[in-house]
Amino acid sequence: MAKWGEGDPRWIVEERPDATNVNNWHWTEKNACAWSQEKLKELFINFKIEGEGVLCKITEMEKCEGEAVANNRKGKLIFFYEWNIVLKWISDGNSSKDIEGKINIPNLSEENDISEVDIEVTLKDSTDEGEKVKQFLHTKGKDAIREKLKKYVSSLKEEFTKGMILPKKDNDKEKENISNITSGFNIKMQMNAAMTPTNNNKTANCKISTTTIKQNVKFQCRADEFYNVLSSIEMVQAFTKNPVKLEPKKNGQFELFGGNIHGEFIEITPTKIIQKWRCKQWPSEHFSDVTIDICEKNDHTEVNLTQSGVPVSEELSTKENWDRYYWDAIKRTFGFGYFM
Repeated sequence: MAKWGEGDPRWIVEERPDATNVNNWHWTEKNACAWSQEKLKELFINFKIEGEGVLCKITEMEKCEGEAVANNRKGKLIFFYEWNIVLKWISDGNSSKDIEGKINIPNLSEENDISEVDIEVTLKDSTDEGEKVKQFLHTKGKDAIREKLKKYVSSLKEEFTKGMILPKKDNDKEKENISNITSGFNIKMQMNAAMTPTNNNKTANCKISTTTIKQNVKFQCRADEFYNVLSSIEMVQAFTKNPVKLEPKKNGQFELFGGNIHGEFIEITPTKIIQKWRCKQWPSEHFSDVTIDICEKNDHTEVNLTQSGVPVSEELSTKENWDRYYWDAIKRTFGFGYFM
């Protein structure tokens, strides 16, 4: 990484006449939620599964909840997707009444190999004929479903991401260096750390434009429960899904997400946590000041975050990361829920 404030040949505009994400060096993220839902409908609606004298057709996607994003970081594509899918199926029976049921796919994500994705088959009405169809779907039908899921993942990586890796001056060489990495946040953070060269240059003599972030979040828990989430090694590891270094005391050090987030506790009490906090890819030795106020109300706990000294160029991504990898992760992991 070049010194903060100095030019970097990887950013030279001549490499691209439109000066857009030169050499693919910046982190770019593309929301794949709507595209994924349409793609999954395209793959499954009216899909027929046939064999052993049984013919089933998927008629409806009853539920498709989750998210998917594709990231381009320095010419490498990183994918995150997590879906809970429920499909309705129908089969013509020998009787006058059709056989109906559902297929539940609760854990389609990049963390699971397609062969490990759960596929549950249920039957609307239990009959001998219906049980035969259900058994067929439970055995042979699962393979057909998994082939469609593989098609979705392949399309996400190849079809949806067209245009994310922009052509540069030496396009053939670029193709050789691009690789697809399927990863959740933990591996993404480790990759950031591995790809960020050590930079011992100081920033004291370079003026950095900074801003302040403020967030207000509500949790369905007691104040002491929320404090424990941020001050207990076991609980921090649970919501970050990664080994951490944590010394919850004044002047104690902390490292999260593979060391990509690190800093020092200035003050830590059950109602207020103050930290010197930085992201590893920020300018060398530049820290922000984070204050987390924890206030218990009648039926929930209110958390107020104030973070000053955030580089202006990192404002949006820092806000999103607090929401996604702290607050939402805490709610999901500990069942603190979304306050309505």
